[in-house]
Amino acid sequence: MNDLDIQENRQAELSETQEVEHGVHNYSSESEWVKPDDPVTLERLEWFKDQKLALMMHWGPYSQLGLVESWTLSDEDGDWARNDIDWTSDYEEMKREYFGLNKTFNPIRFQPEAWADAAAEGGFKYLIFTTKHHDGFCMWDTHTTDYRITGKDTPFHAHRYADICKNVFDAFREKGLAIAAYFSKADWNTPYYWASGMERGRHMWRGPSYDPKEYPWLWEKFVDFTHEQIMELLTRYGRIDILWLDAGWVRDGGRVKQDIRLGEVVERARQTQPWLLSADRTVGGPYENYVTPEQTIPDRPLNVPWESCITIGTSFSFGFEDKYKTARQLVHILMEVVAKGGNLALNVGPQPDGRLPKGAVKSMKELGNWMKAYGEAVYGTRICAPYYTGSCAFTTKNDIVYCTYLYPSADTPVSEYVHFAYPKPIAGIELVGIDGQLEYSRTEEGIAVRLPAGEADGEAPIAHVFRIRNN
Repeated sequence: MNDLDIQENRQAELSETQEVEHGVHNYSSESEWVKPDDPVTLERLEWFKDQKLALMMHWGPYSQLGLVESWTLSDEDGDWARNDIDWTSDYEEMKREYFGLNKTFNPIRFQPEAWADAAAEGGFKYLIFTTKHHDGFCMWDTHTTDYRITGKDTPFHAHRYADICKNVFDAFREKGLAIAAYFSKADWNTPYYWASGMERGRHMWRGPSYDPKEYPWLWEKFVDFTHEQIMELLTRYGRIDILWLDAGWVRDGGRVKQDIRLGEVVERARQTQPWLLSADRTVGGPYENYVTPEQTIPDRPLNVPWESCITIGTSFSFGFEDKYKTARQLVHILMEVVAKGGNLALNVGPQPDGRLPKGAVKSMKELGNWMKAYGEAVYGTRICAPYYTGSCAFTTKNDIVYCTYLYPSADTPVSEYVHFAYPKPIAGIELVGIDGQLEYSRTEEGIAVRLPAGEADGEAPIAHVFRIRNN
């Protein structure tokens, strides 16, 4: 490879690096979304938009360190991903230690049924589970590599729950939750992607260690490897509703072209699972059936299907001293997302021993209690003006408009009258959970609704949810 080719590749790497900043992916624009032609896929997108709340889980050998998953392995991302590497300055040794974490990963307190119970109690409707992150460790009984949860080097391989994906998927389906299989298209463990002795030497980035157009035979091995792994998950693990694909830099585009012929394997999978949605995130095109903001909420409603993945704690993988969002914070995030037309995927990182952190479970349970009371304003709804105003989140279903009036803290004063902007004529207003019509009047700002006796007493609730019937 000449100097010009090397320079062009570095520029491509810089461009692709900008797709992910500090491990957080940017998301595709509405203009990059392609409406599917298949009526089954369109029907499934309507199903997807009904669900509203997903539980996302990042879990693997990296959980033992309490560090960000995978990213410490990428030298190009070391400026942020290695902030917590405090036991060595020898990063080649650190990589060897990281790839050896499978030899100590033994989550003997893993109880998939307990996870599923917590998810159902929390009001979650589907699961997004990391079958494989960028580090290449497989959480299912794959036949493609020994770097897997059932591999002989992993002490958990003899446990009755050793095939983690199977047991998690079965337990969550038993509770009525749908399944999304998170799968990284990159794989930093396989020699078909990070091959030794190639032009990058030891300095690795998130892409392959070689230029696929210079080594097409090696790249073809990686494509076959990837297809085989995806088809294992989609033929041996029961019904999968969503193939949730990460590593958007693996794509047919850019100067470092990384075409894995994704359409070929998705269409092949749909021969047996025709309901399958594909979320090829940050890529756009026909296999990014919905858009996936990460750790952020769009500043306006989106008119395409979307889902924002946001952590209950501060990181996607387990952290030993993590702090978890309160139920109030979670409801406010959820209602902003839903009012802008999206679903919310709340991420919990299980502990290395297999349990869910107590702080996360507490927040999930409290969120579930709120959803039991007010879920009618969430599940199955669609967007309607004035959408989200900061204090109010508007949703609609069955000719009813819901206004969720949000209180920022428990000590926020609650007035006898609640004021909010609403431009349409109204036939009546009710408070969800309370029988009877409420008194209301028109004001210059919109509507003033009088709360029932006692509702303005004591600490502020998470929200008051109003049911509005239009003329």
